[in-house]
Amino acid sequence: MKIAIIDYGASNLQSVANALTSLGKSFEIVNKPESLAAFDKVILPGVGAAGSAMEKLIGSGFAKVLPKLKVPTLGICLGMQLMAEFSEEDNTECLSIIPGRVVRFQTDLKVPHMGWNKVELIKESKLTTEIPTGSFFYFVHSYYLATDLKYVIGQTAYDVDFAAIAQKDNFYATQFHPEKSGQWGMKLLSNFCDLC
Repeated sequence: MKIAIIDYGASNLQSVANALTSLGKSFEIVNKPESLAAFDKVILPGVGAAGSAMEKLIGSGFAKVLPKLKVPTLGICLGMQLMAEFSEEDNTECLSIIPGRVVRFQTDLKVPHMGWNKVELIKESKLTTEIPTGSFFYFVHSYYLATDLKYVIGQTAYDVDFAAIAQKDNFYATQFHPEKSGQWGMKLLSNFCDLC
């Protein structure tokens, strides 16, 4: 099992790598898109702004390769948002992997939505095997993916119910940071590595 973590300058790359190390999973950090053909699983991490992240993905060539991947691919936080068609953040055209738009929270609640919140599982997925519905995960975000419910595995309430976990075919995505989410975050990463 060969796992690739895409390096395009996302600042949570090392925390994802540390989580995989603690799970005993072997992985490589990849900065050339042509290298992805050698891997069985791909992780797209993400912290930062959509506009600059997409510029890096386009400039590096990853933007062309990612939507065509046939292996299980996991987008984390901004990595999830980049899988959408469009983001309101920086008016950014994204990867168009999961249909939908990324929109900013319109709420009197604190933005960014930061800290622990529970995820209600509304659909079965290999990604969430043996994770109880209502488990808590760690979030830091001001934008969220607005998509059709058919792609939503888990939802979180923060003035609106938004997609916390999404899936389309071999593409999986979490708005929270599993690598910072304790027991259930590590279980989700383990499920991705072993079951998806």
